[in-house]
Amino acid sequence: MTGHGPNRVALVHDWLTGMRGGEKVLEVFCELFPNADLYTLLHAPGTVSPTIERRRVHASLVQRLPRARHYYRHYLPLFPFAIEQFRFDQYDLVLSSSHCVAKSVITPGRTTHVCYCHTPMRYAWEQFEAYFGRQRVGLATSAILRPILAGLARWDRATAGRPDAYLTNSRHVASRIRRYYNRDAIVVYPPVDTAFYHPDGTVPRDYVLVVSALVPYKRIDRAITSCGLAGMPLKIVGTGPEMASLRRLAGDDVEFLGNRSDEEIRDLYRGAALVMMPGEEDFGIVPLEAQACGRPVVALGRGGALETVVDGTTGVLVPDESPAAMAEAMRMAMARRFDPVTIRQHALAFGRDRFAAQIRAALEAMA
Repeated sequence: MTGHGPNRVALVHDWLTGMRGGEKVLEVFCELFPNADLYTLLHAPGTVSPTIERRRVHASLVQRLPRARHYYRHYLPLFPFAIEQFRFDQYDLVLSSSHCVAKSVITPGRTTHVCYCHTPMRYAWEQFEAYFGRQRVGLATSAILRPILAGLARWDRATAGRPDAYLTNSRHVASRIRRYYNRDAIVVYPPVDTAFYHPDGTVPRDYVLVVSALVPYKRIDRAITSCGLAGMPLKIVGTGPEMASLRRLAGDDVEFLGNRSDEEIRDLYRGAALVMMPGEEDFGIVPLEAQACGRPVVALGRGGALETVVDGTTGVLVPDESPAAMAEAMRMAMARRFDPVTIRQHALAFGRDRFAAQIRAALEAMA
């Protein structure tokens, strides 16, 4: 199947509000299928790359709800209904990129639906407390949301049979798909733009870098506390609902940089003594972008980090999630002489061309 042949292709993505790891996967899908239509719950124009913006975008009813661009997560209970309203009768292939509800689109029997599942929706299955626990939203709101999210999890499981096949980003997520959906998934590691992210001879400076959405499961609070214990200045790139609480926790050595351009982030990678991933990630594209720039990574030794960071060679994996253990790992990393060439060589195995070729091969095998 290709975007240049007679087949009609539709791409589905949960929402388009920024260029994170999922959107970088979608960007390659758009390159593979340049004539494909794109369906999404919500499109905030100007927030994704030109490659994605050039698609013919079909947005759901969520697009028309009040202040949806900024508060779309508040409409989560409506997402199942909204995603099921799309019609794909005219398409031969639907390729969904899903971390929430995109995998549950309804397709006719003659249409092949392949889902690249970044994760089953984490807040419905295993991170309710992190997002909606009583300490985060209050006792009453948490009590109201618990049955709603439980219902969403039931719907998610009930619709797990809709895709004809699953692809996913790591062995870690493949095991979760098997556990929650009772489906097997082919692992295709997501793309890293190793041509863009590369060293330039910059001499690293004495700071730790975190590049992340500021949401609960990313555990940016752990990065702030551990950097304080290690006596390392911390720069944080990203925005999100945790910003206010994180600012209250941070000291003078923590700098919040907000959203930055890809070029600025690349320069920050190059200049960092260490790049940190303090939470358990499904895969984690940031550590590989950092490694492509030749910089070592300190990461919690769980989840996707076990597949992207080579302990002692491209960084340090921390078995204990405590800030004290993270701080000790940073001290160890600062004392070690990492080879930038070896670090980058590891990242090259995750390049965009490799991803595109594996996706193409997987789709052709299903044709």
